[in-house]
Amino acid sequence: MTEARREPRPEWLRITLRTDESFRELRSMVSELRLNTVCQEARCPNIYECWNAGTATFMILGDTCTRTCGFCNVKSGKPAPGVDRDEPAHVAEAVWRLKLKHAVITSVDRDDLPDGGARHFADVVGSIRDRAPACAVEVLTPDFKKKPGALEAVLEARPSVFAHNVETVPRLYRTARPGSSYEGSVGLLARASARRDREGSSLRVKTSIIAGMGETDVEIVDVMRDLRRAGVDVLTLGQYLQPTSLHLPVARWVHPDTFATYREQGLALGFLHVESGPLVRSSYHAERHRPDPAPNRGS
Repeated sequence: MTEARREPRPEWLRITLRTDESFRELRSMVSELRLNTVCQEARCPNIYECWNAGTATFMILGDTCTRTCGFCNVKSGKPAPGVDRDEPAHVAEAVWRLKLKHAVITSVDRDDLPDGGARHFADVVGSIRDRAPACAVEVLTPDFKKKPGALEAVLEARPSVFAHNVETVPRLYRTARPGSSYEGSVGLLARASARRDREGSSLRVKTSIIAGMGETDVEIVDVMRDLRRAGVDVLTLGQYLQPTSLHLPVARWVHPDTFATYREQGLALGFLHVESGPLVRSSYHAERHRPDPAPNRGS
């Protein structure tokens, strides 16, 4: 273990969670509806801030992932067959009851399904549109392993934001994301961007990078350039925190000033919105970068 890995968590990563009555009411309602939120499952440090802003992230398609990423604490293995046909309605009911302004829908990887779960994503988006039409819907999807028609099925549901996370730099994919490929992830984002541009839609295309797994600052900027060439609009960057001793170790604690520099570099490259900071997660301040109601980009 290197000296950097023995360093205690720095002061800027120490937080105090707010758990007042409003927060407890929201948590109770989510529990009553028997839904998973990534906000709770991942113990996100921003849960109160996001819920108070009317944003929540729901995890669909079960709790078992068909891949094993070195940084992720989601259970991996063989999922229960099929999908929960009632889940779209349940998520929509939660969005309506919580009066959300922005709902993020993500999932485990479901390589066992013929379409990777794409149709289920579309059904959830459609149900939210019917039940809570004023709520913006962001989808954070897997790469679908190049399953024919999967991306198209999701985009045809007309989410406000299409997100897929590259997570790290190409050099670290073998250890951090062994079931995925950097080219496949960037390619998926490029296809979503191309469709957005072809249709002149208001769709935002978004991704996220986790810093601190062993990458260099130069590699992060190189990834930013690749993402801009792929047409990505929105980028988030945050600090990697090791979930357990079985996961990849933290290679470095990235200083807030460095995250501020990433933001400046990203905006200079042409991203419309960059959230960058130690506690930033992929859905942080999601309500700030959803597109305007205008039907066409730039109108």
